[in-house]
Amino acid sequence: MAQVPAVPKSTRAWHLLRTTLMRRFDPTPDMAASERAALALRAKRVQQKTAQQVTLLVPMVGPGHVGDWDAVAARLRTTLERFIAQDCPDWRAAICCQARPDLPADPRITYLPFTDPTPGNDKWRKLQVLCEALPALAKAPGYAMSFDADDLLRQSTVREMLERQKQGGYLVQSGYVMDVSTGDIGLADTRSAAAPMRKPFWKLCGSCAALYHDPEVPETTAFLAEMTQHEHRMFPYLARLAGQPLQPLSRPSVLYMLNHGENFGARRGRVGYKTRFVQRYRIEDPDKLAAIGDDFGL
Repeated sequence: MAQVPAVPKSTRAWHLLRTTLMRRFDPTPDMAASERAALALRAKRVQQKTAQQVTLLVPMVGPGHVGDWDAVAARLRTTLERFIAQDCPDWRAAICCQARPDLPADPRITYLPFTDPTPGNDKWRKLQVLCEALPALAKAPGYAMSFDADDLLRQSTVREMLERQKQGGYLVQSGYVMDVSTGDIGLADTRSAAAPMRKPFWKLCGSCAALYHDPEVPETTAFLAEMTQHEHRMFPYLARLAGQPLQPLSRPSVLYMLNHGENFGARRGRVGYKTRFVQRYRIEDPDKLAAIGDDFGL
């Protein structure tokens, strides 16, 4: 299974317009499966209950696809340690991979084996396994977030999600990108007069959206399973189509690390522009860098 292509922007705009013009917007055969799942969730008109936990879904590259499995497993462990360090304990994490990595001894962390032998990029199939397992992983309403195995979650992010209880979920609009090869860190955020070409974090990294999920509402599971088959730039559109628009988190909440030697994007030749992005928006203030180090455990 390959990543599902993005829906053209003009089509997205038309579909969102139709949701405002029509009381009921029925899916059409030419729509992507994710759009049909979004409209099914929209029609359900879910009454959101109190979210009780954040579930982080982590697809991990298998040892047969990397050059240094121990280094990859060590980065995963660092990612998980940042979950464990959260000042709110109400989170769960599930890791899906062909081989079980060395995991911290924490009952909130679950390993899901991946046995599909189909060759090629298997990230999307692993995300499907993770999403389909959500009702068993999270038995109460909460937020579910796909999270790459080498990204870092900022301290207090779980607490913010559960205290704010936003309808639909959250979007990482502001975050950091770190070039591990140089140690430089750039800020990804919305454009400003001083940075007219800056990109928001959700356009750069897949660890960017936490959506409301209720295990008693199958449409929420089905929607997440289809949404995560797309690139992350589709997430805000699909959430709006589902009637579950995402709200920005209040601070830069995820740190995306690139050029560490095993980035998936590097195998597709797609990290060059992100490297240039870091240099263009590099943070140089030592006090800000020290605060980032504290928040992300660097």
